[in-house]
Amino acid sequence: MTAAMDAQKLFSGTVAPEGADILDEVKLTAWMEANVDGFRGPLTQSKFAGGQSNPTYKISAPSGHYVLRRKPFGPLLPSAHAVDREYKVQAGLHKMGFPVARQYGLCTDDSVIGSWFYVMAMVDGHTIWDGSMPGSTPENRRATYHAMIDTLAALHAVDVEAAGLSDYGKPGNYFGRQVDRWTRQYKLSETETMDEMERLIEWLPATLPEQTRTSVVHGDYRIDNMIWAKDRPEVLAVLDWELSTLGDPLADFTYVAMAWVTENGGRSGVADLDRKALGIPELEEVVERYCAATGREGVPDMNWYFAYNFFRLAGIMQGIKKRVIDGTASSAHAKEMSERVRPLAQKALDFARKAGA
Repeated sequence: MTAAMDAQKLFSGTVAPEGADILDEVKLTAWMEANVDGFRGPLTQSKFAGGQSNPTYKISAPSGHYVLRRKPFGPLLPSAHAVDREYKVQAGLHKMGFPVARQYGLCTDDSVIGSWFYVMAMVDGHTIWDGSMPGSTPENRRATYHAMIDTLAALHAVDVEAAGLSDYGKPGNYFGRQVDRWTRQYKLSETETMDEMERLIEWLPATLPEQTRTSVVHGDYRIDNMIWAKDRPEVLAVLDWELSTLGDPLADFTYVAMAWVTENGGRSGVADLDRKALGIPELEEVVERYCAATGREGVPDMNWYFAYNFFRLAGIMQGIKKRVIDGTASSAHAKEMSERVRPLAQKALDFARKAGA
């Protein structure tokens, strides 16, 4: 089966939760009656098949469909899986008119379903898993990529204070703190010594770029982390806020730009595609569009940022690898992902060398 079909199949739709994943429907119904505006039971549950770090469920009831995200059960790394932060940032952004799902409630009482969770509205649209957008037209692809960049620019323009998010992260030194954080997370889940990671752990903090702006940063912004309207190139909701914080908006922009230096493989990369034929804009055009929308003169040399982003991805994959070894990973897909640590570390080091390492 091709990688493209693979991602579409792997992550689409829902499955019946099994074993420990089954939520206590009686307790959950009582909580939803007390906390979710307009909710009417009874409810049924199914689990989204995608490889989320926070298990995600579709809750269906006579009053409509809802999405529930919970922390994984079992021991967790510090600061990971903070569903309360995901809830807070989405509630704040929704209030400002930014496209995120409506948030209904956060539960920090483990006795309801066994872990913290939150409930939000289910947004009706579709996910674009493959950056080549099979079956689309050049005009539609182009407009979709533009909408993705414009939505990112809109996120970076949100008034943090008005959104009630001024305490959502520390001001300044974003990349310094992130490099520290991912180095720590990597070390906590290290399973073998990798020379590439050691080199990066030394080089990145010694070469940090200057931070000139602060905004809400999504942390995992890419074409498949949003819900798109079914009939037009419009972002209805940006998903997966678990890595969000206040920080340097260039972190998000250079992360989405990685699609242009990543092979497609049925996912968000566009490096090896015939972009001109497909209607996918070139990176220079995307840079120009983002800069125009955010009032920037330009963006700095992206090689440092690419090195950092691939390093961070290697750290995230190493965490998954450790959870696979410990037996707590929540997705069958996790095992295959865990084999990607070294190639990501090598890619990070290649970009570090381009940036002068």
